[in-house]
Amino acid sequence: MTAVSLYLVAPSLIELFSSAPRVAKLEPVWLVSMAALEAASLATVWLLQRICVEHVTWGAVIRSQLAGNAVAKVAPGGGAAGGALQYRMLVEAGTPSAAAASGLTAANLLTFATLLALPVLTVPGFLAGLPVDKGLVRAALLGAGVFVALAGVGGILLFSDRALLAVGRFAQGARNLVLRRRPRLEGFPSRLVLERSRALRLIGAHAREALIASVLRWLLDYCALLLALAAVGAEPRPSLVLIAYTGAQLLALIPVTPGGLGFVEAGLAGLLTLAGVNAADAALATLAYRLVSYWLPLPAGGVAILLQREAIDDRGGVQ
Repeated sequence: MTAVSLYLVAPSLIELFSSAPRVAKLEPVWLVSMAALEAASLATVWLLQRICVEHVTWGAVIRSQLAGNAVAKVAPGGGAAGGALQYRMLVEAGTPSAAAASGLTAANLLTFATLLALPVLTVPGFLAGLPVDKGLVRAALLGAGVFVALAGVGGILLFSDRALLAVGRFAQGARNLVLRRRPRLEGFPSRLVLERSRALRLIGAHAREALIASVLRWLLDYCALLLALAAVGAEPRPSLVLIAYTGAQLLALIPVTPGGLGFVEAGLAGLLTLAGVNAADAALATLAYRLVSYWLPLPAGGVAILLQREAIDDRGGVQ
């Protein structure tokens, strides 16, 4: 599926990457500033996960998040693979398995919900009657529709034990049916309710910090894209760039390529064109942005895995 998907977007990618030599000609201060914003964005993720995951140290959060983030960007279906690696590293670091699972789930859901809510910031521009391309309007409406649907389902699962128990029974039955040779899973529905309550309690005690961290995670990344556009001399309306940015982040969730590779580059460049950026500048800004947001964190993930291994080997555990 990954090979087929990359084949389908190959023409757009080839055209896009033809602008790669121009990235090296950008002023270094722009790239350094973008990298600093991306580093700050990662720090807000660490803060959010530190809030949501009980009994975890800063070192364990940082190492596991960097490693999981890197795996998510290099493996097909990377979101699941990256989440599994982060969970494993947290458990190795001494975090209780249930707390790691529920905390990471809560942090990821809050982050995703915040992303889908970002287009709400563009509503004043629509109401003011400012000209907006129909393609961007459709993207904004799609994001709003997904947000409303997920908010409704999420609200039910957050506050209805009966609904969550039903989901747990379905998941437990499906797991036992598929993995017949493994020991049967029992008690999952009640454990799901318990961990949901634990996550709500943790976030509720630090609701303001968690919300601020989840919003800043995306806004800092979005500002990196604005700097990329400024670096190439483009000056589109920030509200339109925000719609394009949200659409590109949703494309990154497509699991058939690592980190949405190919889909994000082609999609973001196209959406920026709809936002009023000429095609050449949109391609160059997209490449510069993806350089610092996608490729730059990958080596840090490898270093984080090595540090975890060394900590386990040298100390017989992880501090």
